[in-house]
Amino acid sequence: MNVNVGIDIGSTTVKIVVVRDGEIIHKHYERHFSKVREKAVELVRAARGLIGEDTPLRCSITGSAGLGVAKAADIDFVQEVFATRKAVGVHVPQADVVIELGGEDAKIVFLTGQLEERMNGSCAGGTGAFIDQMAVLLDVTPSELDELAQGAERIYTIASRCGVFAKSDIQPLLNEGARKEDVAASIFQAVVNQTIAGLAQGREVKGDVLFLGGPLFFFKGLQKRFQETLKLDDAHAHFPALAPYAIAAGAAEYAGGTQKTYTVDSLLAALEKAADAPVVANYLPPLFEDEQQYEEFKHRHAMHDVMTQNVTMYEGDAYLGIDCGSTTTKLVLIGEDDQILFHHYQSNKGNPADVIREQLTKLYELCGDRVHIVSSAVTGYGEALIQNAFGVDFGLVETVAHFRAARHFCPDVDFIIDIGGQDIKCFKIRNKCIDNISLNEACSSGCGSFIETFARSMGYSIEEFCKLGLFAKHPIDLGSRCTVFMNSSVKQAQKDGAGIDAISAGLSVSVVKNALYKVIRAHSPDDLGQHIVVQGGTFLNDAILRSFEQEIGRDVTRPAISGLMGAYGAALHAKDNRRDTTTLIGTDILAGFEHNVRSTRCGLCENHCNLTINDFGGGRRFISGNRCERPLGGTKKADLPNLYKWKLEKLKSYGKPSGIANPIAKIGLPFGLNNFELLPFWTAFLRKLGFETVLSDVSTRDMYMQGQHSIPSDTVCYPAKLMHGHIENLLEKGVDAIFYPCMTYNLDEERATNHYNCPVVAYYPELLKANVSALADFDFMMPYFELADKKRFTKHAVKYFCGKYPQIKKKQVIAAVEDAYMAQDEYYIDVRIEGQRAIRYADEHDLDVAVIAGRPYHVDPEINHGIDQLIASFGLVIVSEDAVWQLTDAPEVHVLNQWTYHSRMYGAAKYVTQKENAQLIQLVSFGCGIDAITTDEMRAICENGGKIYTQLKIDEISNLGAAKIRIRSMLAAVEEGRKLAEQQNA
Repeated sequence: MNVNVGIDIGSTTVKIVVVRDGEIIHKHYERHFSKVREKAVELVRAARGLIGEDTPLRCSITGSAGLGVAKAADIDFVQEVFATRKAVGVHVPQADVVIELGGEDAKIVFLTGQLEERMNGSCAGGTGAFIDQMAVLLDVTPSELDELAQGAERIYTIASRCGVFAKSDIQPLLNEGARKEDVAASIFQAVVNQTIAGLAQGREVKGDVLFLGGPLFFFKGLQKRFQETLKLDDAHAHFPALAPYAIAAGAAEYAGGTQKTYTVDSLLAALEKAADAPVVANYLPPLFEDEQQYEEFKHRHAMHDVMTQNVTMYEGDAYLGIDCGSTTTKLVLIGEDDQILFHHYQSNKGNPADVIREQLTKLYELCGDRVHIVSSAVTGYGEALIQNAFGVDFGLVETVAHFRAARHFCPDVDFIIDIGGQDIKCFKIRNKCIDNISLNEACSSGCGSFIETFARSMGYSIEEFCKLGLFAKHPIDLGSRCTVFMNSSVKQAQKDGAGIDAISAGLSVSVVKNALYKVIRAHSPDDLGQHIVVQGGTFLNDAILRSFEQEIGRDVTRPAISGLMGAYGAALHAKDNRRDTTTLIGTDILAGFEHNVRSTRCGLCENHCNLTINDFGGGRRFISGNRCERPLGGTKKADLPNLYKWKLEKLKSYGKPSGIANPIAKIGLPFGLNNFELLPFWTAFLRKLGFETVLSDVSTRDMYMQGQHSIPSDTVCYPAKLMHGHIENLLEKGVDAIFYPCMTYNLDEERATNHYNCPVVAYYPELLKANVSALADFDFMMPYFELADKKRFTKHAVKYFCGKYPQIKKKQVIAAVEDAYMAQDEYYIDVRIEGQRAIRYADEHDLDVAVIAGRPYHVDPEINHGIDQLIASFGLVIVSEDAVWQLTDAPEVHVLNQWTYHSRMYGAAKYVTQKENAQLIQLVSFGCGIDAITTDEMRAICENGGKIYTQLKIDEISNLGAAKIRIRSMLAAVEEGRKLAEQQNA
């Protein structure tokens, strides 16, 4: 009798499979809650009676958390991809492709054709842990998330690279009233997208596909999304009952070939020895040496408190502030002396409107006829929704609300850092107004939600979890890295047996380091300021506050109402700006309050935005998802000069049919990357040679999805990823050839030491040729051309085109070159003329100019997601960097300036400093390595010229919540600065 035991110790679960004479006689699957070694012992002990005390057995261990246990116990270890292949070979031999999703691991194995195995690296996006995090965010269990997905009507675009990015996409959807059913299905679709883009990376998933792992077994909604996306019927999509245990079954098969034999008792003894193995880790100094030191710390911070009075004892006028944040909703009611009469703080559970309705009802009952709420204000992610739902008098951006509250506690405040659930907001104060704003982009690794999610996974509340770390003797050093990397560090510490107290303290330190060095990018405490106010719910955690003070080496002010500062600032704003009457709904309307949500697609312009319509009854409603003002009935601001809009229409005009009779061939030009700059050149050149040119359509999300299967890298920028869809689009149009040259250099504008093209842009045609299978037998023209040297280009063009098309003569190519350069020059002149017209309009109408500095392809509406229209909706005139860079001398920079587009942006930044009503907004694509070096230079140019630097990072995710905060914060700071200047001049 042969008995083989396979133990799969994954990142979140332990699985055991017992095989006797080739037949599985026992299998079990259980979460370990980080008690990795103890749970392994428990599962083996539970199978003891079934195996038999004296039965000889062989055993092997696998899984991401199994190596440490196997080493400590001296048990054979098998790498999990190998174990997967073993299981498939024995149990499902007909499979062509295996997709296996675990707790934090994802694998794809191609079994037919060229054998290939791929695993996720340090990112847990698109795995079971990701789904668990999203369930927590929606305040449902994972199984309830699956049930919700069955009722979905639409799919939103949600990032799946990691849970942090996804939260940044999901939370605004929930705050704007999106249906949980649709969000749930979108979460599963994000997992599918991550698997295809992140693991398949351009290799086609086809044939018989075997799906393994717990998530793919338990979540029917996930199964459905995979089948629909991969276009697999039931005969080719396999979801076997063995799926959750397959890796453990593979380990059991592997064990059959090992030499060591055990009895159940000797196996248990080996595992128990592993459970008692010593911890090896890097330690940090303790947060507090003893209770006395902690008491002194608490006493010092208790002095920053605010007066309170029970609302039932107060009589008179009151002012309401609401902070509808990314994960929590806060209400504060203050009296005439700024005392707090009532406050409330709770998770919004994906539906902040219900929380506000419930608390307003309670508040009105407490107020009775004695207290009159005469003014109200709301701030936060859900500001617009709540203002429309409840008739709140004022809406204000978070940065302004937090500054108003901080100034109340520390009139000399010169730096504020607010760490919330998902957001970090930092702003410097100069001359009593906001001078510089930093917000985290789409990463929340320095925020409270990471600790909260981890605490919940361990079975603790965030308060209990953080207290555990206060007196840890040896906090674990987890570094200052992104959430996923920290997750890996935490898991490793757990595998090594670190205590919860040490991990809790280590996480607190990591959150602080991420905030300081990843968001603020501080080099020293002096970069922050002398009078620092810290706030946000995360700083209510004494461990994080202590870590912050230790890291910067100075004391800070933490108001006792740290978690309520947004709402308190909103209440103070409501008091400062009180009107004669309030629009806040009363008890009569509140009693009949209802909230109905429906989705529709807007048809008022070519954007075709997916709208979410929130109806509150009584004619009150809120529409979200729009990129412009038209669905809201607004047209005036949308009609302001917008060079982004003008340039897009201008470039689209080059795609109109030329009417050439009997063209040599129809040549396709992809409408992306450097063709947003050189389309005038190439259309003029090719048409002069006798070709008909066909332009691919303007980018859309559907076009991206059409080409997604051939994208070999998930880290390349979104503009490059889109090119795969453009190639597919041109092939559908039936062109005879596609012309897409490789270009190391741009045109030389003589403002930099060199004129390089971005390496991705320069050579992306090579990547397309290698990865888009349809191009294998297609005429894909990708010569290497350089346009900066006209003579050299002419020589190369003659050689290429005369050689490829004998009917084309050298004289024709020379004439075409002249036309091409002339067409490009005319385009540049037109852009500058239109830019001057827009600037004159702004000057004549007393408007601000927003100079959007980016790359030419940022004009693409699928890349900018309507950011230009969003900015225009605030009453700004839009111009682009290529319309103004030449209006000023080249600024001095402290980096090697060798990129054409960089030198344009530096010039545009200097122009802004010389024009009083101009503001700079830089667009940067995630994954753009060479743009990373521009950030500090652009900031320095702006700040040295007395202007605010604003950067917006964009990728394939279209939610503009963070961008809107930045833009509004910048405008509020500009307005405050002007008011202050007027007061000083008066």
